[in-house]
Amino acid sequence: MSALLEVQHITKVFGGGLFSRSSTVALENFSLAIASEPPTITAVVGESGSGKTTLARILLGLETPTEGQVLYQGKDLQGLSTAEWHSFRRDVQVVFQDPFEVYNPFYKVDHVLNAPIARFGLANSRPERQKLIEEALEAVGLRPENTLGRRPHQLSGGQRQRIMVARALLMRPRLIVADEPVSMIDASLRATVLGNLRQLNEEFGISVIYITHDLTTAYQISENIIVMYSGSVAEAGDIGLVVKQPQHPYTQLLIGSVPQPDPDRRWNTEAATGSSTVAADGSACCKFVARCPHAMPKCAEDMPPLYQTDPHRLAACYLHEESPALQAEEMASVFVGRGQAGS
Repeated sequence: MSALLEVQHITKVFGGGLFSRSSTVALENFSLAIASEPPTITAVVGESGSGKTTLARILLGLETPTEGQVLYQGKDLQGLSTAEWHSFRRDVQVVFQDPFEVYNPFYKVDHVLNAPIARFGLANSRPERQKLIEEALEAVGLRPENTLGRRPHQLSGGQRQRIMVARALLMRPRLIVADEPVSMIDASLRATVLGNLRQLNEEFGISVIYITHDLTTAYQISENIIVMYSGSVAEAGDIGLVVKQPQHPYTQLLIGSVPQPDPDRRWNTEAATGSSTVAADGSACCKFVARCPHAMPKCAEDMPPLYQTDPHRLAACYLHEESPALQAEEMASVFVGRGQAGS
């Protein structure tokens, strides 16, 4: 069975045009497959500039990779027919970061729910359309009588974001790409939106790619995690393993930077520049080499492959070169599915 959505060896380079002397590699040789079954929640985590949002836009067909392919049910997105593209747009939905920018202030919030129903022919009558909208709103914890008929500014950020989750649910998609969906809403409402996404996964069988810089929310909602650094995978696998026992120096730095509610525990203040004199010179080397406290000469010479250090975890670091190396396209083989989490 082919994957629902797959990216194969994609690289995305920005800049470097006719009048530009520089370019930025946002993603480099990245591969990922989202299986049709079972539905999973995979977090993509990293600091700003790690390539997370570029990956989201490529998955959604909003950006074209410089190299590599994006496959929907085994077919390249660039070669889809009109009918296949229509099917892709229904199967793969998005929840964006800003729950206000996606609304037109001149329309009531009903508009963002009515538009996809009309475009995809989801209802044959006005009562059927109204029933679909009310069911979707109730599924995300909103009361239709208190939500419909209002304008975006009359709702809280959490309510606006839950409406966008309801909009995605209307389509009964197979995958939702959620790009920083809770970063711009109050902390008190984040658990509600995250609970909505998990509900879509568990009750409706929808897979979720949860893109975030927040390890705490990633741990709360996800089964699998991909830790990105400078456009490449640093570590990936079962989220329990990666968060509780990080093996890549960058992941260790990320975990150590999360403050703990314990006055007797010192916040990890490990120097970001590392302790090694090895530095990157622009060649094909480990991208973390200049910041890594464990850097070795070979780190500045070649990019480390993905080493499978556990059945459900891999790390791109020469510290684990005694483990078997995997190709980038094999990364999904270490991910856990429903019923396997924590195994």
